[in-house]
Amino acid sequence: MNDAVVTPADVLRFWLGAYPLDAAAMQRVQAQWFRKNEAFDAELRHRFGPTLAAALAGQLNAWANNADGWLALLVVLDQFTRNAFRGQPGSFAGDARALAVAQAGIARGDDQHLPPLARIFCYLPLEHAENADDQARSVALFTALRDAPDALPKPFFDGTLDYARKHQDVIRRFGRFPHRNAILGRASTADERAYLAQPGAGF
Repeated sequence: MNDAVVTPADVLRFWLGAYPLDAAAMQRVQAQWFRKNEAFDAELRHRFGPTLAAALAGQLNAWANNADGWLALLVVLDQFTRNAFRGQPGSFAGDARALAVAQAGIARGDDQHLPPLARIFCYLPLEHAENADDQARSVALFTALRDAPDALPKPFFDGTLDYARKHQDVIRRFGRFPHRNAILGRASTADERAYLAQPGAGF
């Protein structure tokens, strides 16, 4: 394992394909973002284990002093956790901190300084929140992103908005994400068990 905490630029190069951020590079690497790949997860743990631990401990908050560092911190807290601890409670260990960091940066307008593909990762902490107000904000942000003239290709951004709406629908129905129950040791209700038995349930 790499024993050193890396820089925000290192995180963005790994996750978004290049730094400074480049739209073409992001399009080349976007297939890795939401696909299960054990080799990719292992590489992430090897290269960024100490960085992830530091972020979860609140030791990298200074990264959020500029838009690029803020984005990198969100990627570590909200995305690296899901890859490094896939199928484990640690997958969600950064969610509360990521949500607070995201909300603060959005209030400052940091997201508006980033290209559309990068902004997805500014809004995902709200999409991942088990809270109706955060879900409503997520859908509003993904709607505005989809409608941005430079949000291309349009079908991809239509898809991100559709996914945000699906998350909102689940929270409206259950108040939480039932697919997390087994991982977090939560008992599922009968309604949740029926939902989880459906093809394609969960995210």
